[in-house]
Amino acid sequence: MRTTRMLLTVMIGIALLSPAQAQKKLTAAEAKEHFYENATVCGQVVSTRYAESSKGQPTFLNLDKPYPNQIFTVLIWGSNRSKFGTLEADYKDKKICRNCCYLAAGRGI
Repeated sequence: MRTTRMLLTVMIGIALLSPAQAQKKLTAAEAKEHFYENATVCGQVVSTRYAESSKGQPTFLNLDKPYPNQIFTVLIWGSNRSKFGTLEADYKDKKICRNCCYLAAGRGI
């Protein structure tokens, strides 16, 4: 019973801490040190690409350095483009923060 109570307390503590960790704010450069974590990544959109003929019609917003030397890339699938307005025009040269993303390793997604 004591072990079960201790385990339950630890699980509740982890559940309460998880939302706080998701709110961690990182620069685009810092994001590379936080693979497989949830965080908010902020940076300036310096280049964009809409791959209209590719599967899923992805849009790539490259932060702080343009492709192919981008530091961090925000990926928006074609099915979600309408939620963001005219991405290429509205976000180019703007500072943005993308929260609740699962940071994954890789270049040129």
